[in-house]
This record gives sequence, C-alpha cells and structure tokens, in this order.
Amino acid sequence: MNRELSWLDFDERVLALASDPSVPIIERAKFCAIFSQNLDEFFQVRVAGLMDQVAAGIAATTPDGRTPAQQLLEIGDRSRELTQRLERVFLEEVATELARVGIVFSGWDELDEDDRKHMVEEFENRIFPVLTPLAVDPGHPFPYISNLSLNLAVVVRDPDTGDRRFARVKVPQVLPRFVVMPDGERFVPLEQVIAAHLDQLFPGMVVEDHFAFRVTRNADLTLEEEEADDLLAAVEIELRRRRFGRAVRLELDAHTTEEIRTLLLRELELDEDAVHTHVGPLDLGGLWALHALDRPDLKDDPWSPVTQPRLAPTDGERVDLFKVLREGDVLVHHPYDSFSSSVEEFIRQAASDPQVLTIKLTLYRTSGDSPIIKSLIRAAERGKQVAALVEVKARFDEANNIEWARALEEVGVHVTYGLVGLKTHTKTALVVRDEPGSVRRYCHIGTGNYNSKTAKLYEDLGLLSADPDLGADLTQLFNFLTGYGRNVRYDKLLMAPHSLRHRVEDLIRGERDAPPGTGRIIMKMNSLVDAALIDELYAASQAGVEIDLVIRGICCLRPGVPGLSDRIRVRSIVGRYLEHSRIFRFANGAGEGKPVVYIGSADLMPRNLDRRVEALAPVTDPALQQRLQEVLDVNLADDTLAWELGPEGVWRHVERRGTVDVHRRLQELALARSQRRDHDPL
Repeated sequence: MNRELSWLDFDERVLALASDPSVPIIERAKFCAIFSQNLDEFFQVRVAGLMDQVAAGIAATTPDGRTPAQQLLEIGDRSRELTQRLERVFLEEVATELARVGIVFSGWDELDEDDRKHMVEEFENRIFPVLTPLAVDPGHPFPYISNLSLNLAVVVRDPDTGDRRFARVKVPQVLPRFVVMPDGERFVPLEQVIAAHLDQLFPGMVVEDHFAFRVTRNADLTLEEEEADDLLAAVEIELRRRRFGRAVRLELDAHTTEEIRTLLLRELELDEDAVHTHVGPLDLGGLWALHALDRPDLKDDPWSPVTQPRLAPTDGERVDLFKVLREGDVLVHHPYDSFSSSVEEFIRQAASDPQVLTIKLTLYRTSGDSPIIKSLIRAAERGKQVAALVEVKARFDEANNIEWARALEEVGVHVTYGLVGLKTHTKTALVVRDEPGSVRRYCHIGTGNYNSKTAKLYEDLGLLSADPDLGADLTQLFNFLTGYGRNVRYDKLLMAPHSLRHRVEDLIRGERDAPPGTGRIIMKMNSLVDAALIDELYAASQAGVEIDLVIRGICCLRPGVPGLSDRIRVRSIVGRYLEHSRIFRFANGAGEGKPVVYIGSADLMPRNLDRRVEALAPVTDPALQQRLQEVLDVNLADDTLAWELGPEGVWRHVERRGTVDVHRRLQELALARSQRRDHDPL
C-alpha cells in the first residue's frame, strides 16, 4: 500500500479521537490540534518532496505502482476530505461540547458591547503595536509570506481617487492564536480581532474586503553533504533557506473572492490543485492553548510515573544505580516508569561520581530545559571526558540542537554533529567507570529521545545494563560515530546501516524454517514501509508463521490476503500516549530454538535501515523478556483504542467492548510493580 496515503490514514485515526465522546473534551480539542499540526508537517515534507519530483520530471513508480503525480492527486483529494471532516468535528462537536461546559469560541459578531470594549483595549494595548500592514502597489512589491504564517488579505480603496489596493497583514505568531476574554474561558480568533480594527491600520481608506489565508512551504533540508566541508555550517545555511522554501499549499477562507484567490496563486506560483478552503478558523493547531486551562475535570486523569522498587530510594538515600546494574539489567517503560528516576538519574549519578571517567551519549531531540544536558555540562566541568553526538539534521529541531551543541562545546564536551550521508537516530548512552581490578562499562539503550517532556507523552522503552558485551558494542559505536571506521563489528547490537537489515531478514526466515506450528513473530513499531522486508513477512505467512504487527502509523503491508498474508494481523493503537517503542520478538531466534527479543530505535523503513544510524539491543533476561511479552499481550488484547487493518486496505476500529484499554492497563501494571517490596525484576 502507498506510504503517503497510509500516513493520512493514521492522521484520520488521530482525528477519530477528537470525535470520540468517551475522550475528555479538552483532550478532544488537543487531538484536533495534533491532526492539524501533523498535516502541516506532511505538506512541508512529504508533499513538498513529491512536488519536487514532479517538477524534475520523475515518473518512476513506488512499490504500490503510483507515480509522484498520481500520489499528489490522491493526496489532494484525501487531505481535503480529512480537513473538511476536521472542521465538522470542531465546529459541530468539539466547540459545541466546550460551550456546554463554559468554554466558548466566539466570533467578533457574537460579542456584546462590554466584550467589544474589552477587545478594543486588548487590541490597542497588545495587538496593534506589533502589526505591520504591507501594501502592494508600484512602490511596494508583493511581500514574502512566511511558512505557516496566518495572514489577512485586505482590499482597500482610496475614497478620493477610487484606486483599489491589495494589502497583507500578518497575524503575529508571537501572540496567542486565540484572544482570551476576562472570564478566562471565552476565546476569539486573533485574526477576527485584527479584522475588526483594520480601519486603524489603513486610516482614511475604505476597507472593502478581508480574508484569512495561510501558506505552507517546503521545509525539508536539502544538504549537499558530500560537498560540505563543515556539516554544522551546511545545516545553518539550509535553515536560513528553509524560510524561503517553495510554496506547496494555500489555505483560504471559503468566502475569498476570485480576485484575491487569483492574485495569491499568481504571486505564490501555485495552481488550483494547491488550494484548500476552510469554513472554520485556519490553523487549529492553536487549540493546544486549551490545555493550559485549569479545568482538570475536562482532561485525562493525571498520571504520575512510578519508580520501580530496584530504583527507589531507601531510608531517604538515593539508590546506587551502578550497584543495581551490576546485580542485573533494568527495563524501564515510559511514561509508566519515571524517566527522571531512571535515565536522568543514571546520567546525573555518572556526572557526580568521582569514579566515572567517561560519558558518551547521542542526542537526537531534547527538551529546552534538559536535566541531561545540565548533567553533561557538570561532568565536563569536573574534568570527566564527555562526548556527545548531536544530530543537527533532526528535522525541525536543527536550530535547537545547534544551540545545545555550542553550549556543550563551550564547557569542553567533545561534540560531533553526525555523519555525512547518515542521520544518527540511535538512542544510546555509555558510562565508563573505574572500579577495583578494571574499568566497567554501563549503558542505556532506548527507543525514545533523551527528552524529559516527551517522556511523559510518548510510550517508550529503555534498557539499563552493565552487560560487558553491550558496553563493548557501544564503545565500538561511539568510536565509529566520532572517528573513522569501516566494517565495524558488533557482538550483540543490531546496527543500521550495517547488520540490522540482514539480521531481521534472517530472523524472519528462521521462523519460516522452524518446526511446523512453532513459527511466531510479533513486531511493534511506528511504521512498516520496507518492500523487501514486507515480502519476507509475506513469505513467512505463506509458510505457516503466525504474525502480529502493532503499527502506530504507516503500514504498507496488506494483511489477510488469501494465499499471501492469511496469517498476518495488523493493528494500530492510537490514544492518550503516542506509541513510540519498537519491540521485535521471534519465537525461534533464527534457528536457535528459543525466543529472541529486541528493542531499539529503528522502524522497518528504507531510511531507518539504510540511511540512518540505528540500534536494536537484545533483551536476554527471562524476567525482562516476560515483561516485554506482557506489553505485547496487552497491546494485542486492547479492545478500546485499537484499530485493525483489513485486506482491502481499510482501517476499522475494533469492536469496542471496553475491557482492555492498553494505556490504563499498563498504568495499573506499573503501579503494581512499584508497590512490590521483594525487588522482583518484573
């Protein structure tokens, strides 16, 4: 199935949550915002890439048989359909329910005299000073419209000469998307407040018309890395170019006149296929602001991540994490298990422990106020050798990562910026500690970023270990990332772009060749796209292997097709937390006769397997394997949040019986684990 259309199917599943009456209403508004932001990124990257292919005359087909031009046509139809559905959900369901509980979205025309008096004061004091009207006439060329900015197209007339002019007013992105009334629970779109005061921006002129519009531009970096002597400088140049990327989508108020529509299309060098019209407010990503309201009754029940007994303080003293890891591996599952008391504490203790010699870590995305970054800085200031691989090509986090990299360099951290031609996506940390008799290596290998904020929203796994073989592998990996090397060998890690693809192929074939009736594969990931591995799964199904796939986002495999994929089942979990972990379980372990289980950073996509540095780590402790099996079992048992993919390519919500909600069930299991007193490794 087509990758891009499958991604739109995922965004449709997100939108379904906005329409689900069992979801708290502020969370439903949040899902409207997430859907809108997802679609923005899709156009900035995926649609922009397809448009570049069409412009270059590329007519090659994808594995599903579509040319770039065919994909663009289908994407246009599908995205318009979904956008119209979003507007219906917001206007007819979400806004209506919010109004019922006192949170009202009002238009300017709906405000009474007192409300308007307040809005006039708000406009004059906070909004008017930051507005910049830009006229278009022989002395003023058409202004540059920045990416994802909300704007007003204004038509004004000179009452003396009768001349009509076009002007653009940018809705400031530094101001909240919705203006809040004094009661704190009524919201007016910012563009409507500005539109009601256009006479102050164009004094003496007659304002004839005004319409909201928004432009999406190509925001993907195009690095000529092979020619870049300095990768950091190349990324910075591309970030500046991103602001001036080609326009790929024009969103318009549905009432926009043909005159304005034609003018915008001409100036932006777009055709009609790029136009998306709206009857409601543009840019519903601003609905995230509702989450700041102090209305816990309208949100998900709060969840406080728990600390496993092995990591919990005793008698008020912090646990010695290094001692714990010498006794056995620890598996952490976020957001159910605390990120701060496990991963952040691991790096904090390493930074303060006088016996620690070296800390090495990969940073793909991190939070603005990162405790891990602070620990790395403290470690460097204390004379430890600290190395950080900061991936400056992490999409939409490039500028943030450059800033962190420079802050780390200033205190003496050895910073590298990724590899030419490869994006470093692996989530790994290595600590080297001087202990009696020798040095010992401790490590963390995870599925998610070293980001304390997303650790509360994303579902991820991490393995903390003192396994010497894993430590040796990570030493090899960091030497490869910071130095030079070819044909690097790893004992336990499966690494892309080195061994991961071929090893996963071997593991799938191992199930196919296993004794009849024993072949079993369970995979949980974000996306399944790679055509070669999909064919391997088809072959395994034909050989009698039972296969369950839990895939949050894109799935190009078609399950349940007679004679091809009868034994393959695909489901997707979309709910409160973003499912982000990757788990790969093979019942026979490529002929070894016992289960093998891996977790790590890689999805089965060509980019992850061939163009990124990724790591999958084996989980060998039987108790921790059992814990991962429990996670998979709960995912496969869910009858509340789960969707299933049919052979015709349509996703359908499972029959909702409400007996298992994967997120609630995993919360319950984490809470039960935290209350054990026997230090059971589970």
